[in-house]
Amino acid sequence: MAARRGALIALEGVDRAGKSTQGRRLVQALRDAGHRADLLRFPDRSTEIGQLISSYLGREKNLEDHTIHLLFSANRWEHVPMMKEKLHQGITVVVDRYAFSGVAFTSAKGNFGLEWCKQPDVGLPKPDLILFLQLNPEAAAERGDFGHERYETSSFQEKVLQSFYCLMEDKSLNWKTVDASKSIEDLHREIKSIAKETMEEVQNKPLGELWK
Repeated sequence: MAARRGALIALEGVDRAGKSTQGRRLVQALRDAGHRADLLRFPDRSTEIGQLISSYLGREKNLEDHTIHLLFSANRWEHVPMMKEKLHQGITVVVDRYAFSGVAFTSAKGNFGLEWCKQPDVGLPKPDLILFLQLNPEAAAERGDFGHERYETSSFQEKVLQSFYCLMEDKSLNWKTVDASKSIEDLHREIKSIAKETMEEVQNKPLGELWK
């Protein structure tokens, strides 16, 4: 019998929806319950590619739109060997943003179709669960530090939200929408429950490939 694998769980949503907070809390709760779990944030700003992305997001550097889209994708791909290794070792990997953010943000710029935006990420490990933290951009804008980075304007975030809705029509993916306007604790309890259920369901199933 094949070893039980970990689940790949992605947290998605507009900026300031609470993905980072909930990602940290979920991993800690899973560890406290005796599961092996790790958190990964995209973009990972610790790599050379990630540092380029970080300087772009912080408005220190301007990059052409196709270029930055491909850099975001490359930043995900450079972690694929490590992600697969962990998942096959039975470690659940929680990712704070994934390919769906890349597609939603670039397509929100208006001159990019969803299909073009998806292409660089075709074949990435397919998430077993995508938790979409639903929050309207006006509410997000009222949260701390909003507006610090390049994409943090309410009008742009509204376009991002519409792109996410288009991506969520893909029934080959396991999207679950949660209300991110709830208290941090209530949201955490809901996310933890859905995550544990998914971990049970997928432990003996092969890891899929995204958009294939």
